[in-house]
Amino acid sequence: MSIKLDNRHLYLQVIDRLKQDMEEGVYKEREKLPSEFDLAKQLGVSRATLREALRILEEENVIIRRHGVGTFVNAKPLFTSGIEQLNSVTNMILQAGMKPGTIFLSSVTSGPTEEDIRRFSCSAEEDIVVIERVRTANGEPVVYCIDKVPENILTNTFTHVQESLLDILENETNRKITYAVAQIEPLGYHEKVSPILECDPETALLVLKQMHFDELDEPILYSVNYFRADKFSFQVLRKRI
Repeated sequence: MSIKLDNRHLYLQVIDRLKQDMEEGVYKEREKLPSEFDLAKQLGVSRATLREALRILEEENVIIRRHGVGTFVNAKPLFTSGIEQLNSVTNMILQAGMKPGTIFLSSVTSGPTEEDIRRFSCSAEEDIVVIERVRTANGEPVVYCIDKVPENILTNTFTHVQESLLDILENETNRKITYAVAQIEPLGYHEKVSPILECDPETALLVLKQMHFDELDEPILYSVNYFRADKFSFQVLRKRI
């Protein structure tokens, strides 16, 4: 099972070999890997080299280390999307061949915070609607959502029946979102969100913060979505200029 040497750094070869073994089913999803001592011996590399390879695989969310328990193969994400694509959670779930659902938690109207005033360029007298939901795929919670919309944008017929808030804004308010400015960051265990999404203590979250703009470049929706990192992956297409 030892790797064949080539001109690349040894830890890169170890990474490729472990990924290949996972693809071929030598190590299955959620299966525990051999100990560092045994795995280094099988691959014919030092434990220092193996640790560097495992560190990178952990950063890539390929494996997960549980302190005092061992190292496990992470389940492959069910939902994949290019972050440059403005795609709703509903569509991502549908594209994976699963049924989207929504657990409505709350809807509160209140005065804007200082951040809201800055984001929406609104006055202190303009109220903001804050909607809290959990999105599900085949009944399993996968995304926790907090959405903020200026109250004057929403119509009296606004309901929480529809799954996609983007569709609601377009169909009921005639405000079509054309682009968004996004920020994504990894997050470990969250005291409130992780239990809601039924995450293991080791399951990471991906937090996607987005300000959405309509065709007139007006900000109309600010959302903070917490994605289960074991269910979602986001990619970025980068072009050389």
